[in-house]
Amino acid sequence: MPKFTVDGIDYNTEDLSENAKTQLSSLQFLEFQMRKIKDEIAVYNTAKASYIAGLKAELEKSSAKVADAASANE
Repeated sequence: MPKFTVDGIDYNTEDLSENAKTQLSSLQFLEFQMRKIKDEIAVYNTAKASYIAGLKAELEKSSAKVADAASANE
């Protein structure tokens, strides 16, 4: 007998009406989709951090070249 909990109360899925079973199934599907999206966002945030780090490194290189050129012209 599979059980689930809502508001701290345990329910038996076998005791549910067909409509309640449909609602539960939809809820479970939605929770699964939300977990997938959350996992995707974690991947995107990791990629974003990597791109930011790469951009900062390039900007530092450019700044160093500009500073070196300015020093050479003095």
